[in-house]
Amino acid sequence: MKALINIDYTHDFIANDGALTVGTPGQAIESAIVELTKQFVDEGHFVVFAVDAHDEKDDYHPESKLFPPHNIRHTSGRDLYGALGQYYNEIKD
Repeated sequence: MKALINIDYTHDFIANDGALTVGTPGQAIESAIVELTKQFVDEGHFVVFAVDAHDEKDDYHPESKLFPPHNIRHTSGRDLYGALGQYYNEIKD
């Protein structure tokens, strides 16, 4: 058995208008991430979607002093980005 962990491939980290985006480099690997994720699912392996979550205006979180607000709970910024998000929505139920 194998496991794949997709970490923080969210709108805020990948989209051009994301709060803390890596932009083009992150977008360039989208098809490879989706293809690998589909392969793992199809072969019955474990797939984990690990997503950072922050509460709005949490002044006590250590990242609050280092980075702009990102991956805020209950916002679209925390949604999985692009085709990975679409695929996740297809398989999650």
